[in-house]
Amino acid sequence: MLLVMSETHPADRAEDPQGDDPPWWSRPGREPADDPFASPTDAADTAHLPSEPYGHGAEWVFAGQDPLDRPRPDTPRRRYGGGLLAACVALALLVGGGAGAVAGYVVADRNQSDVHDENASLGSAPAHAVDRPPDSVAGIAARLLPSVVKIDVSGGGQAGSGSGFVIRVDGYILTNNHVAELAGDSGQIEVRFNDNSAAGARVVGADSRSDLAVIKVEPGDMPDAAKAVTLGNSDDVQVGDPVVAIGSPLGLSGTVTSGIVSAKNRTVVAGGEQSGQESYINAIQTDAAINPGNSGGPLVNSSAQVIGVNSAIATIPGGGLGGTQEGNIGVGFAIPANQARRIAEELIRNGKADRPIIGVSLDVQFDGEGARISGEGEVSEAPVQANGPADRAGLRPGDVITALDGRPITNSDDLIVAIGAHAPGDQVTLTVKRGNETKDYKLTLGTAPAD
Repeated sequence: MLLVMSETHPADRAEDPQGDDPPWWSRPGREPADDPFASPTDAADTAHLPSEPYGHGAEWVFAGQDPLDRPRPDTPRRRYGGGLLAACVALALLVGGGAGAVAGYVVADRNQSDVHDENASLGSAPAHAVDRPPDSVAGIAARLLPSVVKIDVSGGGQAGSGSGFVIRVDGYILTNNHVAELAGDSGQIEVRFNDNSAAGARVVGADSRSDLAVIKVEPGDMPDAAKAVTLGNSDDVQVGDPVVAIGSPLGLSGTVTSGIVSAKNRTVVAGGEQSGQESYINAIQTDAAINPGNSGGPLVNSSAQVIGVNSAIATIPGGGLGGTQEGNIGVGFAIPANQARRIAEELIRNGKADRPIIGVSLDVQFDGEGARISGEGEVSEAPVQANGPADRAGLRPGDVITALDGRPITNSDDLIVAIGAHAPGDQVTLTVKRGNETKDYKLTLGTAPAD
C-alpha cells in the first residue's frame, strides 16, 4: 500500500530512448512536478488495510502527494505495437483528409451562393451574472474557497504538498499530520491562499495517531477574505448527504469536487512507514473526487460547514501502467469533524493530543469475530492493566469484545478506531463474549499521554 505525498520540486527528465513516452498527465498514478518536464516518480510509503474491504484488493492510502526520494528506473519501458499504432493513425489521417477534400469540393461546386452575412450577430451576453443558491456547489465554493489553502512542505531533501483550511482568524490552519510531518524539525512550510498570496508557517502541534496537525501563519499574513470555517457536527451526517471537497489535488489549488456521503464509521488504517506510527481513522466515506494533494482539505456539507478532513483514498493494486491505480476511484475518506475539533483544540493548547484507552493488550493474531484481549502469558505485560478502565469494569484476559456502544467490532483495528473516535473520560458500553456467555460492560475511557 502507498503513502501518496506530493513532489513539487523539479527534477531533470531522462531522455526516453523510445522517444514516445506519454506526457505526465496521461500516466496513471503520476503527478506533475512544478517543472512540466520533471521526472514523475512512483508513490512512496505504505498504508494498509486489515483485509480486502470490497473483495477486489482495494487499499487505503493517504491522499497526499509523493516525495521524490528515489531515482527513476533507468530501464526503458517496453512498448507494445507503438510503431504500428502510429502508422495506422497516420494512414487514417491521410484517408480522412482525402475524403474531406473530395467532400468539400462537391459541396463548393453545388453551392455557389455567398455563405457570409455582413450583419451577423448572436446577441450580447446577459448584463448580470446568474445568482447561485447558497446551498449549491457554486454557493458553497464561493464561501469556502478563501479559507482553504495549498500547503507546500520541504525538508530532509524531499518536498511535498497538500491542503488545509483556516480554523482561527489569528492564523491557525488545520491539515493532516502526513502533510506537515515532512518538514521535520528544520524544514519549511509555505501556505498559499486563494488570492495567491503566500506566507511561511510553523507547526503548532501534530498527532500521527489521528493524522491531524495544526500549523500557524502570522495574523498579519492572513488575507481579509480568509475567514475561519465553521466546524459542523459530524455525528449528524447521514449516508446520502451531499458534500463538497475542496483542496489542491496534484497541486491544482482551489479545486472543488462534489458527491455524497457514501458510508460512515469506516475503519481505515493508513501510513506507518514515514512516521513510524499508523493512523487510525473512523472515517466518513465519500465519492466526491479526492486525489493526491487533497489531504488536509475540508469535506463540506450543504450548509457550508466542514464535516470532515480529507485524508485517504482507496487504490486498486495492479491497476494502470504503474502497477497501482492511485487516482480517484470514487472511494475517499475523511476524518470526522468532531474528532478533528477535539484534537485541534488539544494541539493548540499543548502541542500534543491525549489518546483514549481501555487499558488492555489485544491479540492481533486472533482470526475470530471480534477483538480478543490477550491471554495470560501471551504478552510481556499484563493483558489487562491493573486498575485500568477494563479492569475496573470486570474484563479479563481472553475476553472477546464484539461491540462498542452497539457498533459491531470484527477485529482489533475496529476496536482501536471506535475507541479513538471518543475522548478520554467518555463512558462507553462494551459487549463482551466470555466462553458461551455474552455480557455488556460499562466503562469510562482512560487517558494515554501523548507520545
